[in-house]
Amino acid sequence: MPDHKFDLIGVGSPIMDLLATVPFEFLKTHVGGDQGGMVLVNDAEMTAILANLANAPATSTGGSAANATLNATRLGLRTTYLGKLGNCDVAATYRQRFADLGIDSSRFKIGAVPNARSLILTTPDADRTMRTDLGAAMTLSPDEITPADFEGCRHTHMEGYLVFNEALADAVLASARAAGCTVSVDLASFEVINATRPWIFKQLASGIDIVFANEDEIRALFEDQNSPFDVLAKRLADLGVIAAVKVGKDGAWIASGHELHHIEPVTVSSVVDTNGAGDSWAAGFLASHLRGKSLAESGRIASHVGAETVQHLGPIIPDDRFAALKTRLESVA
Repeated sequence: MPDHKFDLIGVGSPIMDLLATVPFEFLKTHVGGDQGGMVLVNDAEMTAILANLANAPATSTGGSAANATLNATRLGLRTTYLGKLGNCDVAATYRQRFADLGIDSSRFKIGAVPNARSLILTTPDADRTMRTDLGAAMTLSPDEITPADFEGCRHTHMEGYLVFNEALADAVLASARAAGCTVSVDLASFEVINATRPWIFKQLASGIDIVFANEDEIRALFEDQNSPFDVLAKRLADLGVIAAVKVGKDGAWIASGHELHHIEPVTVSSVVDTNGAGDSWAAGFLASHLRGKSLAESGRIASHVGAETVQHLGPIIPDDRFAALKTRLESVA
């Protein structure tokens, strides 16, 4: 086995999250669109929504692959990250936060405009609706991505939001494969899938090792609103991947080849915010899978990490709770 400097490289948009809790009426009056998922907005649209919030939002480093990379680091993987930061204090804070956690920050690229930001609106049902201004992250060009960015890395985890720019996502996956990385993709949102379904199936045919999806995403992928999730997980696995399908309070299904595992949910007394839970789940799974644990054990560990995340506002588990989580994970078999 080759000697890798890094177990995992995350690839995505390094976004500063703006976190707010809002009533359902706020979405209808000031946001528009369906509840849930993510829609891209420009700076003016973001500013208009922010102006209508009752209180200033809290802030946290975010971005789907960034969240997964951060938690995988806290779970013991050696990690680095590829994405484009802005030219502002927000970007400097973001980069320093990663460096402080031990994530290699040498592969960040720097843009000529301010950093990306995402407004995450959590409703009383703990669902989250996102509006994202990609800022500098949107200026990342396919021409900036080469196999050298992935040198020394064992596994690449790419967020599905990059697929809105199909040429960029193509460059990431081609460069990762050329560098000898295995690859996972989180399908990210039903909006991504509805806009890019042919691209997704083309890349699945080209070779992806792990696909993460939730209930809405797996149904959108196969345009199937009726089949049970175990059937959909097996259908995805039949395309040659490890299929990890998260089904909320019903746990998850993991399928690969002839294997099919139902992962029991980890119940919690209070759900505060689902933002980042799927990213945490992916981190738990990858941190275990890349250490050679079974699919079932990796899924169980992932469920514990995801369950801890929903008990706090934002995608980052507080340090004291993360320490307790790691202790619990030692007894998960």
